[in-house]
Amino acid sequence: MFSSDPGNPPEPIDLVHASLGEAELAAVAEVFASGWPAGQGPRGKALEAQLAERYGVGGAVATSNCGAALHLALLALGVGPGDEVIVADFTFPAPAHAVRWVGGTPVFADVRPDTGTVDPQSVADLVTPRTVGLIVVDTVGLPADYDELNEIAARHGLFVVEDAACAVGATYRGRPAGALAPVACLSFHGRKGASSGEGGALLTADPKLAADARVRSSFGIGSIFDQAQVVGLPIPVFTEIGYNYKLSDIAAAILQVQLGRIDELLERRTAVAARYGELLADEELVTLPQVPDDRTHAWQSYMVTLDPRVDRAAVAAELRGQGIGCGHGTWASHLQPVYGTDQKCPVSADLFARNLAIPMHAELTGEQVERVVTALRSALANHTRDNA
Repeated sequence: MFSSDPGNPPEPIDLVHASLGEAELAAVAEVFASGWPAGQGPRGKALEAQLAERYGVGGAVATSNCGAALHLALLALGVGPGDEVIVADFTFPAPAHAVRWVGGTPVFADVRPDTGTVDPQSVADLVTPRTVGLIVVDTVGLPADYDELNEIAARHGLFVVEDAACAVGATYRGRPAGALAPVACLSFHGRKGASSGEGGALLTADPKLAADARVRSSFGIGSIFDQAQVVGLPIPVFTEIGYNYKLSDIAAAILQVQLGRIDELLERRTAVAARYGELLADEELVTLPQVPDDRTHAWQSYMVTLDPRVDRAAVAAELRGQGIGCGHGTWASHLQPVYGTDQKCPVSADLFARNLAIPMHAELTGEQVERVVTALRSALANHTRDNA
């Protein structure tokens, strides 16, 4: 039990915490010694090979972040002005941003109330002659209904991009998240299951698409590291209007270590989620995350859905006042003013209003989990309106 003495405050419990240690530091030291810390060097190439093997794909491109991977994917798929792309609504709005970056129009699909993943029926209802594809999101680490979604896409001749930013380590019907669509994008942000602080990757079954994305990720030229190995004076030729989306070899080295630790770190996150489930099973004021039997969760976040009578802001303030990290969860993208849309996604909007993210990472101890639950129960009791 934590102390209530203001002169002896309890240790804070972070909402998120990256699991980085001595092995990752040693890998960084090796990069420093190599003399090539920049992108598309030997560690970046090794990481891409590791990703391609892990996910069984034809090509992998390491990128500076997942948003960059999404942008590169849409460019390689030829999305442009006048094209509509259906995007899952309940998520950090990077997918819709990426559609806008290439001049397309994001069309927001509502989500399932139990899982928060995109509702296949909502997707099917939104297809028009202008629709060219869909971006499916593995919501905070839980894969969506890919068999149904891929069938809808095949029926209408649409591409599918899997936004697996939160889902490294998750599975759907025995297949790994990141390999559930012809193109997938990963994130290695500091709160993810495998992290280099910032970072991402594009995975694809199509080696030509990977090659296109790799060139565009480097200003539209090939690898400077590769050209530096050639005897003579090769002069790079710019073949595309590209971007500086490369992942540094420093980050790539960290990720090589992290990918080897995914099973260990996911096991610890899963244990935290299971303990939350046990301790909160009888709490009537929250609905716990739902995981269908045919898939597994990566537990990037642990979000509970509060009863409508609960004052979420007051609960969050009380938790934070005790040093316990918490957040609203994720976004109902269609409500963000940047998009200026009149679309309605009522399920997503409801989850956005009632979700609360509580601490979730691989470094949480059992004692900390119990402290979070004790504080949450108290805050719920203090900030719930009486039905009467």
